[in-house]
Amino acid sequence: MSNNSVIDLAQPAEHSLDQPINVPTGRRELRLRLGRWTWRVDRTTALVAALLAVAALLTGFISLALGDIRVPFDQLLPALLGNSERRYEVVVRDWRLTRVILALVFGFALGISGALFQSLTRNPLGSPDVIGFSSGAYTVALALMLFTTASAAQIAVGSILGGLLAAGLVFIIASREGTNGFRLIVVGIGVGAMLASANTFMLLAAQRQVAMSAAVWGSGSLNSVSNTVLGPSLVGIALFSVAAIFLQRQARILECGDALATSLGVSTRVLRAAMVIVGVGLVAVTTAAAGPIAFVALVAPQIAARLTRRAELDLLPAGCLGALLLVLADTVARVAFMPIQLPVGIVTVCLGGVYLIWLLVRESRS
Repeated sequence: MSNNSVIDLAQPAEHSLDQPINVPTGRRELRLRLGRWTWRVDRTTALVAALLAVAALLTGFISLALGDIRVPFDQLLPALLGNSERRYEVVVRDWRLTRVILALVFGFALGISGALFQSLTRNPLGSPDVIGFSSGAYTVALALMLFTTASAAQIAVGSILGGLLAAGLVFIIASREGTNGFRLIVVGIGVGAMLASANTFMLLAAQRQVAMSAAVWGSGSLNSVSNTVLGPSLVGIALFSVAAIFLQRQARILECGDALATSLGVSTRVLRAAMVIVGVGLVAVTTAAAGPIAFVALVAPQIAARLTRRAELDLLPAGCLGALLLVLADTVARVAFMPIQLPVGIVTVCLGGVYLIWLLVRESRS
């Protein structure tokens, strides 16, 4: 172990010029060697991420037992393994397991995406659902659902393109006098409001039955997510998450300022573009499958930062906390008002709205 905190999670074990600089902060780190690579992880970060991951998995496991048909806890594991009564196996494996897995995976994706954008804007309000990127993904996905016969894969691709277009528009408008985090947020809120108006117009113009289904999906819902989206969602989020992990080192350097990042060989424009693409991709995959789920991306990175006591970008705790928040919110949405199952987005909006009010009050005082 070492008492130095580092900027990266991975770099060559041998000495090289592009190795990250060790910054003595008194924090201890864990080192894991894999061939020529050494993975350095802050010990507190690893512990918090592990505890959050265990809590998320345990919450998801308990959620499998809850609902209109309750499964005894001593039958949960046998039902998952196919060694229980047939009715319990159907409830756990066919009805609830996919939903719990997607809640964990989508929450993880939203937590990482929120952390990327808050690092990029250097502002706690820099969440993709606040600055309009989620709205761009939702708008294109909604248009494809209402007015075309696009497949799920085409909707997912369109959702990613919509998020990127919204991000590009926000950056173009906000960067006329130099990139500024606060300006990005203000412009993003404006773009998001315009896109929300376009979404409302499309819902009013569409056929009633289709519009009603799209409106439920538009509030962020896992109620009708099928097994067919599980594989593509897992693959897409895994790819974008790995890309985010490899961007983390340079993103932390960028947080110290463009001048320092440039002096250390970081291409700031390329890095910002990569962070936007990865962050939007994570949100878009989630939006294409379950609709826009608000406030998880806003709340998870900040609570995770308080738990780890680190101000710099930390993706794994943010992702694990996002998974915990979403699976918990979905359990509440599914169980609290039985037999009615609420869209999970309603629960996250209620919880996130309270947090947003507190955050705005705190920011105005500072």
